[in-house]
Amino acid sequence: MDIRQLKAFIAVFEERNITLAANRLHLSQPALSGTIKSLEDLLGTPLFVRQARGVAVTESARILYPQARRVLSQTDSMAQQFRHGSSVARIEIGIGVDIAPGVVAAFVAAARGAVPTLFVSLQEGCVGDLRLTTEDERCEDELFLTLAVDAYVQAVPAVHGSDAAWPWIVCPEHPTHQRLLPFYGAAASTPAAQAGSLRLALELTAAGVGGCVVPESLARSQAGVEVRPLDEVKMSRRVGLCYAMQSLDKPGVAKIIEWLREAPAPVLQASTVLPER
Repeated sequence: MDIRQLKAFIAVFEERNITLAANRLHLSQPALSGTIKSLEDLLGTPLFVRQARGVAVTESARILYPQARRVLSQTDSMAQQFRHGSSVARIEIGIGVDIAPGVVAAFVAAARGAVPTLFVSLQEGCVGDLRLTTEDERCEDELFLTLAVDAYVQAVPAVHGSDAAWPWIVCPEHPTHQRLLPFYGAAASTPAAQAGSLRLALELTAAGVGGCVVPESLARSQAGVEVRPLDEVKMSRRVGLCYAMQSLDKPGVAKIIEWLREAPAPVLQASTVLPER
């Protein structure tokens, strides 16, 4: 079994079509079919079944696919290591819009503890080999690893000596909005302002516009606000990593996930996202 056969197998498995896979690999269809046939002969089992349109995968192919991806990824990593003269592990991490800076810093520190040679590229949004975000942002085909549980609190402008009832700043597009309507009561129909994210709601609060309900880690990262307990409503969110199975093909990603899975059960505190080890 060689790399050429594994690349051919992966292309057909992912495309489910010999023609598309051949175009992807810049091969002729007969050459690709011959490569797949030689791999099937070597393994002693069929991998694909031809259909009127494309191919169907067998159970043997489903078993082989993650192993083939892993071998190919390791081969690419070795090549890059010698090509660049270093063992740097390069990983792109997407950051959710409402993740507090302290949470990001704690996670990156933990990731570098797991992989000392880690080179991190942080990007905002739904991108990257890993995504540091909340569980409700998980895509259908992604796995989620919980790193912290973040309780919701009330944030109000930090006006010394004031216990005034502030008007609400609401986030109608956020998943928590409907759950908070009973808490807001009649005031929900006449909010002080609307925000497109919890982070923006906090900035409006710091500007003295009104109060909002946000996760504690986010509230404590914003200057100019006072944090109050949310006694009437018990709400929390799970903060963690979203990732696809394919991301585990990268040794650096796999090592970070393994390292975090072995950590004690996470407990979110005011300025901490991950437990100390």
